[in-house]
Amino acid sequence: MSQQADNIKPSYPLFRDDEYKDMLARKRDDFEEKHPQEKIDEVFAWSTSLEYQELNFQREALTINPAKACQPLGAVLCALGFEKTMPYVHGSQGCVAYFRTYFNRHFKEPISCVSDSMTEDAAVFGGQQNMKDGLANCKATYKPEMIAVSTTCMAEVIGDDLNAFINNAKKDGFVPDDYPVPYAHTPSFVGSHVTGWDNMFEGIARYFTLKTMDDKVVGSNHKLNIVPGFETYLGNFRVIKRMLKEMDVGYSFLSDPDEVLDTPADGQFRMYAGGTTQDQIKDAPNAISTLLLQPWQLDKTRKLVEGTWQHTVPKLNIPMGLDWTDEFLMKVSELSGQEIPDSLAKERGRLVDMMTDSHTWLHGKRFALWGDPDFVMGMVKFLLELGAEPVHILANNGNKRWKKAVEALLESSPYGKSGTVHTGKDLWHMRSLVFTDKPDFMIGNSYGKFIQRDTLHKGKEFEVPLIRLGFPIFDRHHLHRQTTLGYEGAMQILTTLVNAVLERLDEETRGMQSTDYNYDLVR
Repeated sequence: MSQQADNIKPSYPLFRDDEYKDMLARKRDDFEEKHPQEKIDEVFAWSTSLEYQELNFQREALTINPAKACQPLGAVLCALGFEKTMPYVHGSQGCVAYFRTYFNRHFKEPISCVSDSMTEDAAVFGGQQNMKDGLANCKATYKPEMIAVSTTCMAEVIGDDLNAFINNAKKDGFVPDDYPVPYAHTPSFVGSHVTGWDNMFEGIARYFTLKTMDDKVVGSNHKLNIVPGFETYLGNFRVIKRMLKEMDVGYSFLSDPDEVLDTPADGQFRMYAGGTTQDQIKDAPNAISTLLLQPWQLDKTRKLVEGTWQHTVPKLNIPMGLDWTDEFLMKVSELSGQEIPDSLAKERGRLVDMMTDSHTWLHGKRFALWGDPDFVMGMVKFLLELGAEPVHILANNGNKRWKKAVEALLESSPYGKSGTVHTGKDLWHMRSLVFTDKPDFMIGNSYGKFIQRDTLHKGKEFEVPLIRLGFPIFDRHHLHRQTTLGYEGAMQILTTLVNAVLERLDEETRGMQSTDYNYDLVR
């Protein structure tokens, strides 16, 4: 079964060669103790039924494909957004390998992050010595100007105290006393990646500002603070910066991984590139106000900004789609005193023109969608603006207040009458929903492809295509560079949605002299 050097095949189509098909069949027959195919088909069919859905939604002790990740993953992303900062995970080596791999597969970039490699002895006696040696080694080897520490399940279960451990490491000379080592407790068994981002940002902001507020004056630096939250579309950092620049508004982006997650291939390795500087975070309390781009995921950040920095945080939604981008820009104009320029007014007009052009193809189309709370709410809002119908809406890490807010949004539009909102549910619940109440499309991350495969397995007429928007996107390239925020992001989302509809129409009308009469070239 050796391959030929001049014809190397990947696993597909290699495993479709007769010899491999025969080998796999013998392995299945001899070792797998497979159930009869008739039984497999019977169970599959039952798993697509309303009866199964009712049982599925009664699940309490099991999560299947949760549509979220764990807290330390978000903490790592937050830390990557600060200049010359090394994310440091107090936990096992396997955990940090998972975080690095997860981001590497999404961004297609090397991800810098270290751990102090806790093993069985640390799990019994605590990780104090791991912390001391780890901080010293990290500083000596990678020469960061800041180390941002988060925790994993192991450290949280045994109750390791990061504040005490870090102070002891400084007291014993493993790192200098004035060396920045902010931290956040990020237990993986509660919350999600967006919680971890919030915890880490609050930890960094508290470290640099909590004890230095005496000389701070709100508004004295004439800037706006922008806090992105857990954001994996690099174009979103760029579009917000562009709009603020066009308005001639001074700003500080607090946690900005735009450069470190998109470094050029020019022969130079950049372990650290760009990011929010320590001076910027120290100066943040002097800003006019702080705008939270994803307010549903930034509870701790809001409390620190309002309670310690004494900022009035505007009640805004994520600036997705037409209306909420308008709200964002009008609030920026109000706070800064700067007018919204003609360039952004023209950009808005082009979006309205695009929405009008595509309305006939999106009107009445039914979408199932999932993701993080702010993203999902923004998508629901924009779908309603387009005349589309969001029907199955799921955020595993959404809370009761968020659910009520989305339901109120649905009630505000005639296109929201069929929408149902689910929190604490996973993609196996979503699978049931798309079988029993079929939408036209799904919007979500790469894991939705398995739902699409299952719907297709039942029959072509049951297939629900996946439109890849969200995080993570592992099975497509370069989507992380796109934009979902602002008018520009709305244009890109609209283009993605309407062309998915037209691609599906092409697929359904390719039969020569049978279905190809009307749509060979859509006018």
